[in-house]
Amino acid sequence: MKLGFLYAGQGSQHPGMGADLYKAFPTFRAVLDSAAEQVDFDLKEISFTDTKGILNQTRYTQPCMVAFAAGMTALLAERDIVPAAAAGLSLGEYSALHAAGVFDADTAVELVAFRGKAMEDAAAGRPSAMVAVLGLDRAALQEACDEASAHGCVVIANYNCPGQLVLGGEKAAVETAAALAKEKGARRCLPLKVSGPFHTRLMKPAGDALADYFKTIPFHPMALPVYFNCKGGPMEAGDAIPALLEKQVQSSVYWEDTVRRMEADGIDTILEIGPGKTLTSFVKKTAPGIQTYHIDTADDFEAVAEQLKGAAQ
Repeated sequence: MKLGFLYAGQGSQHPGMGADLYKAFPTFRAVLDSAAEQVDFDLKEISFTDTKGILNQTRYTQPCMVAFAAGMTALLAERDIVPAAAAGLSLGEYSALHAAGVFDADTAVELVAFRGKAMEDAAAGRPSAMVAVLGLDRAALQEACDEASAHGCVVIANYNCPGQLVLGGEKAAVETAAALAKEKGARRCLPLKVSGPFHTRLMKPAGDALADYFKTIPFHPMALPVYFNCKGGPMEAGDAIPALLEKQVQSSVYWEDTVRRMEADGIDTILEIGPGKTLTSFVKKTAPGIQTYHIDTADDFEAVAEQLKGAAQ
């Protein structure tokens, strides 16, 4: 078995995430308690109950998700379950880098708290949208983007899996491209509940802010390969992690390419660290030969830990 960890991105968060894990496992609890001290809001209240209904705002989503992932990574390590490689969708890339030892859990949470605010600031005052497009190939959707570009910025922001792409950009241009996509044969176009035109050039101010902020953060060598969103694969000679993260926030996410490359590199088992199981569904559609597992709850953790322990023997 060659195991890869995949870390979920924004959109899979939900109130209650991690609450049972926090109660059941001291290791998870210690990670979240420490993470909560790195931010200027009540990370545990927003994750567990979200009484103010603000979890979906990116400045809160990002630290809450990364804290959850760091707690889960620590729990798995405690059971001697460690990956041969890692990747994360968008925000999840920071959790993958934490798993690879590039920065510790507290630094990862601090980093994405800054990232969330920078992305929110970049999106402020600009009508934007993101739309999932189902059942259309890349070339046809790119044509729709090209034809709609007179209305503003619109790009394919996410290449998630065969038959699922995501448009992002300025609202009028995205809506025009989505309508054109339907004309070209798309089965469905579904608006996403996000707070900005993520992974488009409209996020350049966020990329610039991150580039400056990264100068204050120590980046350690990777202890295992991480597959990067903007490359659809691992680092190459001449690449630097801060530059790849700066690019990532304003560039397309090549997730389908990432999964195919992981499979080509021998990854035969995938564990999605959630919450949710969105990435598991993408893997099944992209590389059905890969065995998949996912963890969202305390019950999931115990079951998956036992299954992976058995598979490794």
